[in-house]
Amino acid sequence: MKKLYDKWNIQGFLLLSLSLQTILILLAPFRKRTGRGLVISLIWLAYLVADWVANFAVGLISNSQKYSGIPNNDHADILAFWVPFLLLHLGGPDTITAFSLEDNALWRRHLVGLLSQLAATITVFSQSFPKNKLWVPTVLVFVAGTIKYVERTRALFRANLDEFRESMLKAPDPGPNYAKLMDEYSSNKEVELPTRIQLIPEPNKESQTGRYPRDLYAFEEVEYAYHFFEIFKGLIVDLIFSYRERHESQMFFFHETPEDAFKVLAIELNFIYEVLYTKVVVVHSMTGYLVRFISWCAVVAALSTFYPLDKHGFRNIDVGITYTLLFGAIGLDTIALFMMTFSDWTAVSFRNYLSRHFIIAICFCGPLSYLFGYILHLKKINWGEDIESMNRLGRARRILFRRWCESLHTFNLIDYCVQERPKRMPTCFDDFCYKLIWVIKTLGPKGFYDQMNYVSTKPLKRKLWVFIFDELKMKSNLSDDPNTTKKIYSARGEWVLQNIDETIETSKLRHYIADVDYDQSLILWHIATELCYQEDSSNTDDHREFSKILSDYMLHLQVMQPTMMSAVAGIGQIRFRDTCAEAKRFFNERGIDQHDYKGACTRILKVNTDVEPVAVKGDRSKSVLFDACILAKELQKLVQHKKWELMSTMWVELLSYAASHCRANAHAAQLSNGGELITFVWLLMAHFGLGDQFQINKGPARAKLIVGK
Repeated sequence: MKKLYDKWNIQGFLLLSLSLQTILILLAPFRKRTGRGLVISLIWLAYLVADWVANFAVGLISNSQKYSGIPNNDHADILAFWVPFLLLHLGGPDTITAFSLEDNALWRRHLVGLLSQLAATITVFSQSFPKNKLWVPTVLVFVAGTIKYVERTRALFRANLDEFRESMLKAPDPGPNYAKLMDEYSSNKEVELPTRIQLIPEPNKESQTGRYPRDLYAFEEVEYAYHFFEIFKGLIVDLIFSYRERHESQMFFFHETPEDAFKVLAIELNFIYEVLYTKVVVVHSMTGYLVRFISWCAVVAALSTFYPLDKHGFRNIDVGITYTLLFGAIGLDTIALFMMTFSDWTAVSFRNYLSRHFIIAICFCGPLSYLFGYILHLKKINWGEDIESMNRLGRARRILFRRWCESLHTFNLIDYCVQERPKRMPTCFDDFCYKLIWVIKTLGPKGFYDQMNYVSTKPLKRKLWVFIFDELKMKSNLSDDPNTTKKIYSARGEWVLQNIDETIETSKLRHYIADVDYDQSLILWHIATELCYQEDSSNTDDHREFSKILSDYMLHLQVMQPTMMSAVAGIGQIRFRDTCAEAKRFFNERGIDQHDYKGACTRILKVNTDVEPVAVKGDRSKSVLFDACILAKELQKLVQHKKWELMSTMWVELLSYAASHCRANAHAAQLSNGGELITFVWLLMAHFGLGDQFQINKGPARAKLIVGK
């Protein structure tokens, strides 16, 4: 084994490095299309190992330079030729530069790595020069590798949040020249001229979205998404937006259907993802196109110069590996070119070009425009109602072209507690499984185990999105002043109860919102929703389904995605654990079977709750199981359709509260893991003006000194 390793280690690591680059360029886009942990873990592993393998291979080649001391040694020549390919691999594919936002902050480390690898490459090459007969293709690949590595380092630098914020800041605006204006004012007053200062309001500017098309076609969706991306990408770094930008965004989304609005949001989030995690900012510019063309031509020229060379003295296996590296580099660049050509960014550029060169568009761009339109059509949103009727080809297209995972992850507390308990009459196999699970949990990855076993995935349905959109649109219509706007986006149930039908008694319900923390309110309403949902199993009201899905989705965020809820989490994990412990104890004492899920809910509702739990248990335990039971009994007193309408709007408000209070960088980080509905709600709220990122009052733009009556 040692002899085999010593003989083939360099070749093996070269091919492994090329394989990892192929995996990354093909699989990295699936990060934004799936929330599956296995796929994301595979990409993460390839991303980490790729750099290590390339660096290690450079070290192996450098260490093997003992052969370079032999005159005219062809082995040393081909080793020197292989090193620039590793530099090319270290540049990474266009589809991934950073795995997480934190990677962008390490751009200085990549800059040092670039310099060190350039030095290592030059050192290896210089030891075989000037007798190296492969020096021409070596220099050509070295140029291509340097370009790729510089692109990656620059992309990391541009996506670093500090630099990202700096690039978003506009030129300093000192405002009117106060000192000069007051000097003139004083001079006129001294000579007793009638003088006054008049404030001139900011002129209304025509916005790009002034015509508000009702039904958007594919190119318009991308065009408007890019327009708003250019404005609202500052959300990631907590910038403030003007009254005019808020008004323009509101007017556009007020006039759009919920489905078209969702498409625009999906494309806009896709732009944000690619800016933060790929090379798109560096590549999509005239300089980027030129440099990429030079890089591609350099590799092709290297192949052209290597092919006719006399290869006598080279081992056939080494020649084969060299051809593999050359064709692999050309193939990866060609794939990157194809992806770049049919990306949303190119569609925007193509659309702008057609609008500026109308005659050329009519004569030459018809087929190309049709092709772009077809590719964009493949990326359309797939609603839950449509997925069930898809054939295999449709499902494959959905996976390959969708812009986000198009699904919700749900987690149910009662279901979890019922299934977590051991069986009452376990078999030997069951006993073995319980011990194995205990070992897994003891070793640490309990969250991963729970994620695999108790989290369900459901496609996002059009009806649910329309309901959320209409609720936020209605609130946006009411937010015409700063105080009202703040009350609306800061409400976590109070606004719903305040504006509910007057015939509904809400005083007791208000206690479970106003008098408790957000995380406690969320678990309370989650359990109460589940108890009511199981009791009304014969009800097919849409609002009942909305409540169930949003309830399970929000608990998943709190328990399984704590970073998304960190700003509003409180002691949610402690409350969840204590509540689960009490639920499991209750189910064990009552002998609830693992499969009797509805029976478990019924038995909870049958518990006498005349005395509040806090009066019996004190506040040592943070469990809210029977507090939620009291809430469910209060809700059961309401008329069915009003009850579910109240609960569904309550869940939208709890969702929007979490969305608006979640840190912006947490939303940005989640884009690389398939995306979340809460991020769409966050961005929609920003477009509707429901947030603290706006200068809502329309202030004067400038002052004018008026002399005379």
